[in-house]
Amino acid sequence: MPITITDVDEVPNAWREAGEGARVAVLLHGLGGSRTAWGPNLPVLAEAERVVAWDAPGYGESAPVETLSFAGYADRAAALIRRVSPDAPVDLVGTSFGGMIAQYTTYAYPELVRSLTLICTSPAFGLDGTDPDEWRNNRLKGLETFGTVAAAAPVILSSLAGPNAQHVVPEACEAMARIPMEGMLTSLSILPSHDSRAILPEITAPTLVLIGEDDDETPPSYSKAIVDLMPNATLVTIPGAGHLLNLEAPDAVNRAILQHWETT
Repeated sequence: MPITITDVDEVPNAWREAGEGARVAVLLHGLGGSRTAWGPNLPVLAEAERVVAWDAPGYGESAPVETLSFAGYADRAAALIRRVSPDAPVDLVGTSFGGMIAQYTTYAYPELVRSLTLICTSPAFGLDGTDPDEWRNNRLKGLETFGTVAAAAPVILSSLAGPNAQHVVPEACEAMARIPMEGMLTSLSILPSHDSRAILPEITAPTLVLIGEDDDETPPSYSKAIVDLMPNATLVTIPGAGHLLNLEAPDAVNRAILQHWETT
């Protein structure tokens, strides 16, 4: 029976969902994504659970974040979890920026998270020595040059895909085109404040950490650093894939997540 995909535009959180069942999974996209960024994952994962993919605050159809911090994003993620799964904790999945939000959410609201999956993310901004002001200014200049998030998407996403995965860029661009400029600017202002190293040892939820072998944006060493800090985390490296991992290697990502859910 075909999986039905439904878009729900509520206030403050909007989302896309598929599947049925008592268990619920919540997917948090990356900085350049939106609820449509899980194209090859949502239908497969929905065969196992009801799967909810949000528009992050200020993205797509979701209202802007109320508190300009990772705690503010975590509060909104918790509100969504309570809305879609009021009686049971969820399987929380986050990629890149969404993986950062997922870390703070799981720490602040452990009772809401049954299992955690972190994809192509990090325990702190600037582990490679990147200056936060320089990083932010370079991205602001790029957005100013192109004028809109949609116009900048092909250039930004082409730099994130693995060397053999440029074919996934158009699909990623469709998700990025849904981001209002204000929402993107808010995320860019908050992301450099990320540093979860002090809280990761206190997150006890069973955690799967996925990384693409060729990810230059959040390299494998970042994922290893996460696993080294967490008491109940497992690292899986997927060969030949870059930062857009869920699009570049969907079969491997889906298998790993489903196995994680089944064994948790």
